[in-house]
Amino acid sequence: MSSTGRMLWWSVLATVAFVGIEVFAGVRAHSLALVSDAGHNFTDALALLLAWFGFYMQSRPANAVKTFGYHRAGVLTAFVNALTLVALSAWILYESWQRLMHPQHVKETVMILVAGAGLALNGGIMWGLRVARQSDLNIRSAFVHMLGDLLGSLAIIAGALVIRYTGWVQVDPLLSALIGLLIVWTAWDIIKESLNILLEGLPRGLELQAVTAALREVEGVLDVHDLHIWSLGSSIHALSCHVLIEDVPPSISNCILARVNDVLAHRFHIHHTTVQFEHVGCAVAETGCVMAEDEHHEHHHHN
Repeated sequence: MSSTGRMLWWSVLATVAFVGIEVFAGVRAHSLALVSDAGHNFTDALALLLAWFGFYMQSRPANAVKTFGYHRAGVLTAFVNALTLVALSAWILYESWQRLMHPQHVKETVMILVAGAGLALNGGIMWGLRVARQSDLNIRSAFVHMLGDLLGSLAIIAGALVIRYTGWVQVDPLLSALIGLLIVWTAWDIIKESLNILLEGLPRGLELQAVTAALREVEGVLDVHDLHIWSLGSSIHALSCHVLIEDVPPSISNCILARVNDVLAHRFHIHHTTVQFEHVGCAVAETGCVMAEDEHHEHHHHN
């Protein structure tokens, strides 16, 4: 298991242990905020478990059935995690409204101590995931879960201090509502990116016209059409296209192919390619690619 995988697994165990502590303290302190935050932490534990499972699955090699491997497993768990974040935020907003309507007195000292422990725990987990989240959507979704929990701990501490010195108990649900809105805003970005990958959309940061123009500038390339770019996982992109070249010997076409792949790898970070060379124009160049199910409209790609 890699260091990231171990970090995720130990984070799951630590978060589950903290949930038990927070429930016990919340009941003893008569703090609905702590009990609610324990529920939040429990969903984080599930999110970390999903992230660990997705990370494990996407590291498995390809086989005769899963020919691309399991890279999409991490994207799928990120999508599920983001949806749970939205659901959790809706629950936080509802509970915040209920607390505004029916304020309750709590033991703010216990709130501060337990929330401080949660702050340290979530901050430590985020620190451990800070590097992996930059290139893995699945890890980023888990990181956002922990960020939401860290903000929740900060809100509990701030709310407890305000309650202690002003007696204004409504500050706790107001802060919780703001955190819920922030979580929705962050989760929405993950939902869009993961859904785009699952629907095989153009990877973020790439422009189809820019890739086409770059390939047309390659020496020996006359035209490029039927270009498709999609993501196998968070940072692994694939491409297929038709390239029109002169009727040249294989030794020359191999040099053109090498130049094409060099441009795709170094300028656009695309390393998995399927390029079909043509010596005359084809119907796809004029009509575009129509992915039809009818057997009379099949569209074949060959290396």
